[in-house]
Amino acid sequence: MDRQKALDLVKIQLTEHRYQHTLGVMETAIALAERYGADVKKAEMAAIFHDYAKFRPKEEMKEIIVSKGMPQDLLLFNTELWHAPVGAFLVEQEAGITDPEILDAIRYHTSGRPNMTLLERIIYLADYIEPGRHFPGVEEVRELAQENLNRALVKSVQNTILFLMKKNQTIYPQTFYTYNNLILKLED
Repeated sequence: MDRQKALDLVKIQLTEHRYQHTLGVMETAIALAERYGADVKKAEMAAIFHDYAKFRPKEEMKEIIVSKGMPQDLLLFNTELWHAPVGAFLVEQEAGITDPEILDAIRYHTSGRPNMTLLERIIYLADYIEPGRHFPGVEEVRELAQENLNRALVKSVQNTILFLMKKNQTIYPQTFYTYNNLILKLED
């Protein structure tokens, strides 16, 4: 699928603000893919579709999680997590994208997972550091992303965990597993 067709499909699913975010994620993902040797076209597609299900009704997302056998523990945590796995499913069903690498990059862009692929790490990080993001710590992660993808990823996951803890919110266990896995890999 070409870029414009993908953007047209996504634009009708998103608010204007979220569409602008998506454009920023796309450009950031392309730059990271070029820098770190990932497939640029796959990074572009995964970035364009990463928030495809962001504004779907919660009940629809819950039904998909239950009926499609997705991890049921998702239902115990913040609904913000749901759009990633549901999005991967809907992108395959509605946009016809079947590449498992692209779908996994969409699926894990909120929680991460241990042993993330290069494409998954790029989409996770591009979502975090795209130019429209403004919050404490993002500049440090942007700088790290120019030097070392894995160190930037560790810092972004660490910041996310600390942010959720400060807000007294639950943290999806897979995010902790992601963090631990990244730390262990840095020590190798």
